[in-house]
Amino acid sequence: MIDLRSDTVTRPSSAMLAAMMQAETGDDVYGDDPTVNALEAMAAEISGKQAALFLPTGTQANLVALLCHCQRGDEYIVGQLAHNYKYEAGGAAVLGSIQPQPIQAASDGTLPLDVVAAFIKPDDAHFARTRLLSLENTHNGKVLPLSYLAQAWDFTREKGLSLHIDGARIFNAVVAQNTTLENIARYCDSLTLCLSKGLGAPAGSLLCGSAEYIQQARRWRKMTGGGMRQAGILAAAGIYALENNVARLQHDHDNAAWLATALRDLGVNVRRQETNMVFVDVPAEYVAPLSRWLQQNKILASVGPVTRLVTHLDVSREQLQQVVHTCREFIQAQY
Repeated sequence: MIDLRSDTVTRPSSAMLAAMMQAETGDDVYGDDPTVNALEAMAAEISGKQAALFLPTGTQANLVALLCHCQRGDEYIVGQLAHNYKYEAGGAAVLGSIQPQPIQAASDGTLPLDVVAAFIKPDDAHFARTRLLSLENTHNGKVLPLSYLAQAWDFTREKGLSLHIDGARIFNAVVAQNTTLENIARYCDSLTLCLSKGLGAPAGSLLCGSAEYIQQARRWRKMTGGGMRQAGILAAAGIYALENNVARLQHDHDNAAWLATALRDLGVNVRRQETNMVFVDVPAEYVAPLSRWLQQNKILASVGPVTRLVTHLDVSREQLQQVVHTCREFIQAQY
C-alpha cells in the first residue's frame, strides 16, 4: 500500500531495527537506562536547552509540558486548530484543570500577538490566570517565521507569560528554513519534538527545557503513566532518527512539491503545499468514490472535502507517480 494518510505511518528501517536490537538498557524510572540518558542528552544539546525528557507519545509530552507551566485554574492561549487544543482529547482541561483560550491563527500559522494580548486576562478573581502562550511549529505544514518567534519571545517576556512550542514536526521547520533546532528553540521556554513522524521512529517524543522544568516534568511523567523501564530499545530508535533522518526530510518536502505540481497539471485544485503536506479540494460528490478508487489501487488517503496528502520516508517518487496516474484514471473515468 502507498500510505499518504500521515507521516505517523512510517515504519522503522532495518538499520533502525538493528540499532534497537543492540541497545544497552537499564531501568529508566531509576535513571539507569544509558541509551535513554544518551538520547535525552543529545536532545538537550541540539535544542540548546539544559535538559530533556523522553516520553512515549507526543500527546503525553504536550500534556506534561502544560502541567509544568500551569496550575489548576490557570490558562493557556492556543490556536483553534492546534494539536494540543483540538486533537488531544482535552487532556489539559480534564486532567490538569487548565483552561484553554483558543484563538484563530493567521493564514501563515502564527497567532497574531495583538489578538493574544487582547485575550490575556487581568489579575482578577473572576478570571483564570493566563500563564502560557502555546505555539505549534510546523502548523498544518506551515513553518513559523523566525522573526515571528523572536517577536513572540519578547512579547511573552513583556507580558509575564511562558512560551511553549509543540514541535511535533519541528525538524521539518529546521530543514525548510535551513537552520538549526537551537536557532528555533532559543525563542521558547519549552518545546516538544516527535520522533515517530517524519523521523521514522516507532514511538517516542522529547520534552526540552530548563533543568528545573524537566525535573518537574519527570514527576508529571510518572504521575501520568509515562514512566517506562527498559526504554532504551525505543530510545535507540530515537538516536538513530536524530543522527540519520533529519536532513533527509528535504526529500519529503521535494516530493510533496512535485506531487502538488503534478496534481495541478491534472486540473486538481491544490489549495497549498508546504513542507511535506499537500492539501487538495475534492468536490463532495467525489469524496466517497475517490476514496474507494484509491483503496482499490492500493493507495491510502484520508479523503474529504479538503484532503491532506502527506509524504514521508516510506513513500518514493515512483510511488507518487503511481498516485498521479491513478488520479488521472479516476478523473478520466468521471468524464
